[in-house]
Amino acid sequence: MHDTLHRLFRFKAWADDQLLTALAGLGDHSPVTPLAIKALSHTYVVDRIFAAHLRREAHAYPSANLSEMPTLAALAADLRRSDREYIDHVSTLDPAQLAESVDFAFTDGAPGRMSREEMLMHVLTHGAGHRGQVSAVMLLHSVPPAKDGFTAYLHEAEAPARRRNCLVASQASLRAGSASRGLPST
Repeated sequence: MHDTLHRLFRFKAWADDQLLTALAGLGDHSPVTPLAIKALSHTYVVDRIFAAHLRREAHAYPSANLSEMPTLAALAADLRRSDREYIDHVSTLDPAQLAESVDFAFTDGAPGRMSREEMLMHVLTHGAGHRGQVSAVMLLHSVPPAKDGFTAYLHEAEAPARRRNCLVASQASLRAGSASRGLPST
């Protein structure tokens, strides 16, 4: 699971970067920008809260939402730094540490207990959900969303291992073209 978590946090950083880069291209006057900042700043705060829980440290967030929204540039820098910290942190954990349960308090004061692995999975799935929300808002405003698929990430980040034989791909393309014209495939 350790290698999978490390890979998934590298994917999270890539997907966050793709989205932040796309948003930066929209400019401050896009109706998408303030909504994206709100969703992504919430993601960032939750990431930082759980980073503190993982280290069994206190955090300074009274809520999972900021009272004042940052600029997109400031948020992008913070989120990218947080993503790098998670990648580094996950690489140091062994299976026993991942399985260890950690007691903490949610921002509403309710007690919580999760394994480190569960906390890390929460950070991953929580971020993916909010990236999806931002992508939906982009689509509603006729803005193409950023690439965010795990398959796109794998084929970009691990390109040499993902390349198929050009001949096989070329033959498949020819068969697909023949089939669409009603011709028998070879």
